[in-house]
Amino acid sequence: MYLRHVVLAPLTAAALALPCLVAPAEELGAQAVDPGLFQALQYRSVGPSRGGRSTAVTGYRTRPHTFLMGTVGGGVWRTEDAGQTWTNISDGFLNVGPVGALAVAPSDNDIVYAGTGSGGVRGNISVGDGVYRTIDDGASWEWIGLPESRHINRIWVHPTDPDHVYVAALGSVFGPSQDRGVYRTRDGGASWDRVLYVNQGTGAIDLMMSPDDPATLYAAMWTAERKPWTMRSGSVHGGVFKTTDGGDTWMKLGGGLPEMIGR
Repeated sequence: MYLRHVVLAPLTAAALALPCLVAPAEELGAQAVDPGLFQALQYRSVGPSRGGRSTAVTGYRTRPHTFLMGTVGGGVWRTEDAGQTWTNISDGFLNVGPVGALAVAPSDNDIVYAGTGSGGVRGNISVGDGVYRTIDDGASWEWIGLPESRHINRIWVHPTDPDHVYVAALGSVFGPSQDRGVYRTRDGGASWDRVLYVNQGTGAIDLMMSPDDPATLYAAMWTAERKPWTMRSGSVHGGVFKTTDGGDTWMKLGGGLPEMIGR
C-alpha cells in the first residue's frame, strides 16, 4: 500500500520573512542576486515519506510550483505547492512500482511520459514493464509499450510534437538482452523503433536532446550486468553516441574520451 497524500509542516517564521526569490517566468533573465539572501536558508525534507529513493524529477514550464517525482517503489508523485504537500497520481494505473524517468511534453503539459524500472542500478533492483503515458495531466495513465526495456533512465519529448519521443532503455541487468538501446516513437507510443543498439550487453543509461536542435541527441551507452557475487560495469563498447538526424544514424564520439567507459 502506498501513502496517498503527505502534508508537511509549514515554513518557519525565519524562512517566511525572507524576500521572495521566485519571479514570474516572463521576468526571469540575467539578474544579480545578493548571496546574503541565502544565508538563513536550511535544507529540509519536503517528502513524501514513502516510495523509496527518486531518480526522476521534472517540472512544468507554465507552473513554477508544480513538480513530478518518480520513485523506485511508489510510482509518480506530484506537488503543486513547491513541495509542501505531495499526492500520488499513478496508483491504480501502473502495474509496477518503480519509475526511473519522467518527461512533460513541452508543447502540451497535459501529456506526460513515465518510464518504469529503477534507473540507478545497484545491489537491490526494481524492474519495470515499459512506458506509460497520461494525456489528461495525470488523471489517468495508459501503458504504451516496451515491456522488456526493464530499466528506463531518461525520456525526451520533442519540443513541438508531443507524440515524438525518445527513450533510453538499459534492458535486463541480469543477463544478455536484445532489448537494450535508444527507442523512438512518432505516434505517441503506438509503435516504436529501436534507433540505437550496440550489443546485448550494452544499454542506454542516459540521453540528452540539444536545446537548439531537437534532431541532435547524445546517448550514453553502458555495459552492465548484475551477478549474485559482483557487478560488471563498463567496457570498450560503451561510450557517448551522437545523432544529428533525429536518430536515423549515430556515431560514437572520441577525441579524448577514455577507451574504457563505465558509469
